[in-house]
Amino acid sequence: MDNKNENASSMSPNNPLGSAPVTSLIRKFAIPSIISMLVSATYNITDQIFIGQVVGMLGNAATNVAFPTVTLTSALAQLIGVGTAANFNICMGAKKSEEASRYIGTGVTLLSICGPLLMIFVLLLKTPILLLCGATVNVLPLADVYLGITAIGLPFLLFTHAGSNLIRADGSPTYSMIMVASGAVLNVFLDWLFMFVFEWGIQGAAAATVIGQIVSFVICVWYFPRFKTFKIKAKMLRVKLKDTIAILKLGTSNFINHSIMMLVNIVMNNTLTHYGALTVYGSDIPLAVSGVVAKLNSIMSAFCVGLAQGCQPIHSFNMGAKNYARIKETYKKALAIALIISILGFLSFQTFPRQIISNFGSGDELYFEFAERYLRIFMMMICVYGVQPLTVNYFTGIGDAKRGIVLSLSRQGFFLIPLLIVLPIILGLDGVLYSGPIADALACTLSLLLVARSFKRLTALQQAEPDTIEP
Repeated sequence: MDNKNENASSMSPNNPLGSAPVTSLIRKFAIPSIISMLVSATYNITDQIFIGQVVGMLGNAATNVAFPTVTLTSALAQLIGVGTAANFNICMGAKKSEEASRYIGTGVTLLSICGPLLMIFVLLLKTPILLLCGATVNVLPLADVYLGITAIGLPFLLFTHAGSNLIRADGSPTYSMIMVASGAVLNVFLDWLFMFVFEWGIQGAAAATVIGQIVSFVICVWYFPRFKTFKIKAKMLRVKLKDTIAILKLGTSNFINHSIMMLVNIVMNNTLTHYGALTVYGSDIPLAVSGVVAKLNSIMSAFCVGLAQGCQPIHSFNMGAKNYARIKETYKKALAIALIISILGFLSFQTFPRQIISNFGSGDELYFEFAERYLRIFMMMICVYGVQPLTVNYFTGIGDAKRGIVLSLSRQGFFLIPLLIVLPIILGLDGVLYSGPIADALACTLSLLLVARSFKRLTALQQAEPDTIEP
């Protein structure tokens, strides 16, 4: 976990973010970021698999209705973590190191305050939250136990997820990856130990998750006294309103994206239970299947969002350095990678739906019948899934908060939620399934239109400034 040889210091006049080959930079920053996102997703996926095998279908439904609290935590982590990292990298690109240090200190302090407040909020409103998220009479008791334990780990999860952005921005993507992976690997082992050996049931899965989160948190905190760009001092940790506003401004688009995901999860759960009750599947089968598919979707999200986050330091630094051609080159190469990843995901989900679903526990034939149909239809346009998160992080990275926010709202807010409300009125339960691919296609189209306009603006800036650096 030694971070001394990761990168040249961001203080260096020949910072690799502005001079190294773009492809190698994407590989260096994106691969650890993707792995970090993947192992982070295993916190939820592993729980889902073990709970499905030990507790059954109702256990899968219980984790599904508790999942929006994790999404809310991720949203706050994106708000503070991405906002802090983007401002830090832009300042370093513009050679404003003192300003950059203030952003890091402010971000760390904000995380330390928000985590405990979030935990208290969830614990005090636990049952209302679960009912809001679609818990049925059969699911509520299990969900209540699960959330009551996992809420304790939310402060650690928040700090670790946001801290990983700061560590990557400091030029230590490998350390960030190891930090998240350590807790995830421990979580897998403890899931097996607590559920199969100690037979603690859903309580064991929840306890394993929290312990893994604490371990990752300890490794994360260990890094900051060893920050590479500059030594973090106590005076940097003072929260200043101006710096806080700047952090929130650049982190808002990512925060909105995750917050809308949480809202979508809530709307979808309630829609599935309502319309499912009108079919042979009942309310519990669609709720359980939705939870499984959400975890599968988190795998795709890990690849695409990890790639996008890995590109953010490159975009931000080169925006600060006015190296506009290099920004466009980074986006284009990352877009090609995102499309390849998304197409592979599409082929897997369309070819092996039952085999994939069966890993998450057993069920009757009705359960698998609906699960196959749900996976094939809802994930139909997963082949273009990576375009939107990549573009959101592109706008965040170049400091264009307005377009980043608009795009963050697009798939989930402008498209998916209205479709989830309207289509089921026309198509019944199938309306939920078809809302996903329609929203994906619309969000992809909007992303490409906005980035094309942004490229024209960057080209104009590049031509207007004779000192602009060419790649």
